[in-house]
Amino acid sequence: MKSIGFPRMHKEINERRDFLPSFFNMLKNEKGHIFLEEGYGLALGYTKEDYLNSNKKIQFVTKKECYEKDLVVVLRSPEFEEIDYMKKGSTLLSMLHYATRATRVEKLKEKGIFAVSMDSIRNDFLERMVVNYEGTSENGINVAFTELAKNYETNCTEEIKPIIVSIMGMGRVGLTAARMAGKYGNNKVTEDILKEKTRGVIVKLLPRNITDDKKQMIKLLKKTDILVDATTRGDATKYIVSNELLGYLKGHSIILDLTADPYLTGSNFVQIKAIEGIPHGTLDKNVVYPGDEEYSAIPKCLESHNQRTVVSCNAWPGVKPKACMDLYGKQLIYIVQNLIGYSAENFDLYNSDYFNRAIYRGTIECFEKITDNYGNEMVNVVI
Repeated sequence: MKSIGFPRMHKEINERRDFLPSFFNMLKNEKGHIFLEEGYGLALGYTKEDYLNSNKKIQFVTKKECYEKDLVVVLRSPEFEEIDYMKKGSTLLSMLHYATRATRVEKLKEKGIFAVSMDSIRNDFLERMVVNYEGTSENGINVAFTELAKNYETNCTEEIKPIIVSIMGMGRVGLTAARMAGKYGNNKVTEDILKEKTRGVIVKLLPRNITDDKKQMIKLLKKTDILVDATTRGDATKYIVSNELLGYLKGHSIILDLTADPYLTGSNFVQIKAIEGIPHGTLDKNVVYPGDEEYSAIPKCLESHNQRTVVSCNAWPGVKPKACMDLYGKQLIYIVQNLIGYSAENFDLYNSDYFNRAIYRGTIECFEKITDNYGNEMVNVVI
């Protein structure tokens, strides 16, 4: 019978996301021993009794003991020291972001851990199954419009005209951001402020043939009030918009970073953001103003002299933690049940079970078979 550990995430103060008691209620008939880290759910207002009432088999243990179980489930990826607690042959289900975390992939392989990345789990149509598009885009757009409204109240002296939102990236995150932008970030207070000073919202989606054209980008950026990065890059060592181009943005303009890409430095590479010279935000600080200390953490090889207010977060769905974990719990329940019921060698692309195939697509083995070092698809995926 498998042991399943659910450690807490010891990251930012405002990282409060633990699975809800309702999630563990759905696991009460599973043949496994469930271990939660002491303090689990407290930041969301839940008690030990709330969890025990949902599942009598739950035990509360230390963080280290959680990581020593057969299956470890935690939303954001563990730190390397936490991965070291795990035993060879155990399973880790987490947001692992293989394409932009090469050192993490090597660490997991070195430890002999069967890793399943939540962000890589895909159905037979290669659509993500564990994802919170609304939480990412709506939370980010809401904060961006809030900051824009502040700038309009204090700094903007332009004639009354429409707000221009320029979005790079036309996937689900970008398209959801476009819809939310048309609603002023879905925030009535912000909408009331901006309606008095503007003439509505115009959303522009910028495909690669535009972002690659410097002259067109200059024209667009001169008119842009909110520049949104919702891109997925094949090569995370190259930016899309240079810091030079940011100088063409208006002084009151907001830059919204919806990606989770951090700055990473390896022995022979530097992973950067798609917009050169912008800081990396967190749940504790998702608005960075020109001159803030976060700019000093940007790799010195990048230009950062052109600065605007940047709205960025390494975990946008975490801004509304309870709603986020309710959604993730519903998306992950069948994944966790399969990982409890089957061994690592049982997962492959040819299995007759729908969730079995989806889980395999989340493994390092599958990632390395179908992608190159930058996450580009190399061969057709068997479905």
